[in-house]
Amino acid sequence: MTQYFDDLETRTPQARADAIATALPEQIARAQALEGYGDSLSGTDAACVMTIGDLAGLPVLRKSDLGEAQRTAPPLGGLTTRPASDFAHLFQSPGPIYEPGGGEHDWWRMGRFLHACGVGEGDIVQNCFGYHLTPAGMIFESGARAVGAAVLPAGTGQTELQARAAADLGVTAYAGTPDYLKVILDKADEMGLRLSITRAAVGGGALFPSLRQEYADRGITCLQCYATADLGNIAYESSAQDGMIVDEHVIVEIVRPGTGDPVAPGEVGEVVVTTLNPDYPLIRFATGDLSAVLEGTSPCGRTNMRIKGWMGRADQTTKIKGMFVRPEQVAQLVARHDEIARARVIADREGEMDVMTVQIEADGGDPESYAASVTDALKLKGRVEIVAKGSLPNDGKVIEDRRDYG
Repeated sequence: MTQYFDDLETRTPQARADAIATALPEQIARAQALEGYGDSLSGTDAACVMTIGDLAGLPVLRKSDLGEAQRTAPPLGGLTTRPASDFAHLFQSPGPIYEPGGGEHDWWRMGRFLHACGVGEGDIVQNCFGYHLTPAGMIFESGARAVGAAVLPAGTGQTELQARAAADLGVTAYAGTPDYLKVILDKADEMGLRLSITRAAVGGGALFPSLRQEYADRGITCLQCYATADLGNIAYESSAQDGMIVDEHVIVEIVRPGTGDPVAPGEVGEVVVTTLNPDYPLIRFATGDLSAVLEGTSPCGRTNMRIKGWMGRADQTTKIKGMFVRPEQVAQLVARHDEIARARVIADREGEMDVMTVQIEADGGDPESYAASVTDALKLKGRVEIVAKGSLPNDGKVIEDRRDYG
């Protein structure tokens, strides 16, 4: 019988919706009081934002917006409800962009994932995420504390020492990127060491099926989560290994890249997250990652929304004929014509020249009638092709680069 982290994981849809209807307006009100949001939420009645559908009318917050806010109002951009000095940790990500970290119980909500991995009291977790400047090490350490496991703060590198420590201490679980565990296991084999690792909680990279199977063949159950430095845990796998279950303290939307418009269920789009963390109320934060909603609930019994996991990057900005074409420009093209369902820009080469083709989903029509809109929105001329509605690939791409850079 599955043991759950808490009762929130098996709530009815109505109970979860009722909880969101209370928590979400409070979070919107917190954000409205922060300098970093400026006027972006000023016209919003927080009390009326009670559902995931209500969020669609609010602006999207992007990573670039964090950087700009932090330059304007250092160090945290006026986006936190307490000063930087009140947080337990402060981190730096490329940009640089700075993130806060709380010392309170499971501040990043990683305990839920580790529990789903079967990690708990009596386990020793070898945490191979970095502890230097970036938050991943502390994110997983706080999760291990939440489930009562001991932690070996191993960080990255020094593989021979890592293998020796894992053997000497009787490490039972690994936390780190998917591929580094294999490096440690192979080094242990080379050194003639016997390891006791039976569970692996991984993130920060793709877990390929062949690698998961290799771990399974060694007696190691490997599950993955989807987390970011800004948001903490967003979604995680359970023993069912059937999609990723959305964490109970975030709200996930899938939107068309370059916009804040929700896509149809099952359609690939950009992951946008609203966190209910009262210390750092990120509202409709665009991750830049692609995913899609899975229908139904997990066979493990957890009832929250599931997503397919990481399916690529939404930022498909591409240079064609020396000009950048961005997803939001494609969205502008679609918005100009009610009859257009979707559009896709294809960059290719003919001879030694770039060529651009714009495929438009519509019920027939003259391609030339869209030529002016294409030039105006994309700032480039290109071929226009009319394709049947529903015929463009469901891969989240609005810009496809077919040029061979080899």
